[in-house]
Amino acid sequence: MMFPSQSSSATERCIDWSISFRPFDGGLECGDACTVVVLPNGALVAAIDGLGHGAEAAAAAQVAIDCLAGAAVEPILQLMERCHEALRKTRGAAITMAVFDAGNNTMTWTGVGNVEAMLFRVDQTAVPRRESLSLRGGVVGYQIPPLRANTLPVFAGDTLVMATDGIDSGFSMVSVAGRTPRDISADILEAHAKGTDDALVFAGSYTGFSA
Repeated sequence: MMFPSQSSSATERCIDWSISFRPFDGGLECGDACTVVVLPNGALVAAIDGLGHGAEAAAAAQVAIDCLAGAAVEPILQLMERCHEALRKTRGAAITMAVFDAGNNTMTWTGVGNVEAMLFRVDQTAVPRRESLSLRGGVVGYQIPPLRANTLPVFAGDTLVMATDGIDSGFSMVSVAGRTPRDISADILEAHAKGTDDALVFAGSYTGFSA
């Protein structure tokens, strides 16, 4: 079963985005989830992989989403700590977050667990053309390492892709040039879902616009 993609429609966001996901083995609940929270001068994106799959994994992911919705303006490392505390009574999750600051044209990202993230540069001459998030081992809600966040400059047209571990690592070699986030997320899911776990792909193109 492939669920329909979810996409942005409002122009006040500083990113155009799409989420495509598929529950494991045709299930009705997906333990992989993603949230996009519009901030006063940017946006927070978080991709969450509740441990395992099914109802308990989905419940853990929802706890993280609810936590982030209520505190999204806080610094990114503080957000991860909040999620860690909120998830202690769940089975836990892997979480990768990115915060876009449209005022400074930067993106700050961090991750615990195995939700991969890659920034594809719109500039064909950029070195490197793709930048990967360095993930830290651990489980949010159970045990997390000392947290680190990195900040990168971003330019209009740069594309962020996040993928849970239900997606094979070959997604990092896709071409995103001239493609919409909806096409990117749907095509990666179709081509790279392993079929052995829940799977989710987020694709977001930075526009540089803030309301």
